[in-house]
Amino acid sequence: MTAINSLAVFCGSRVGINPAYAEAGRVLGTGLARAGIRLVYGGGRIGIMGVVADAVLAGGGDVLGVIPEFLTKWEVAHDRVTELVVTDSMHTRKRRLYEESDAFLIMPGGLGTFDEAFEIITWKQLRLHDKPIFLCDVAGSVAPFVATIDHAIAQGFADPACRNLFEVVDSVPAVLDRLRLVPAGAGGSAERL
Repeated sequence: MTAINSLAVFCGSRVGINPAYAEAGRVLGTGLARAGIRLVYGGGRIGIMGVVADAVLAGGGDVLGVIPEFLTKWEVAHDRVTELVVTDSMHTRKRRLYEESDAFLIMPGGLGTFDEAFEIITWKQLRLHDKPIFLCDVAGSVAPFVATIDHAIAQGFADPACRNLFEVVDSVPAVLDRLRLVPAGAGGSAERL
């Protein structure tokens, strides 16, 4: 196993109402640039996505944005990233994010973030990969997500071992510490996704 060199970050295309969300994005981006970890993300210039990407770029870091073509028509693509990959669909985008990353981080966000988070956790449950998945608890944002999983476990729809598929980390500095310590997991064939 190798070190984490590339991190996929799933986060909001909006900044949300709590200033702590955008600040966490700035701290994350700055920390990734300092650590030499490439940001792999959804390619947007708006929301927390844009905040993280801008902070990585401002720190001299490397950013790979992956965005479906239809979103480029909405003028939300970040035009200053190191590399921008335009895909034909949302599914192809998620597959590329998976292929390019050694680990995954879920930050605050909305439905798209939930979709990406549940999908990457489900892929791990199905043993399609063994890459680390972190949920960063910015201002209590993780509690409802984890409560949904706990409810599924309590109602017999999911095995209690599902809680071991991801790690809740209480702050961005703690995430950056974990990225220095945790090895990259094994990735399965993207053809199976």
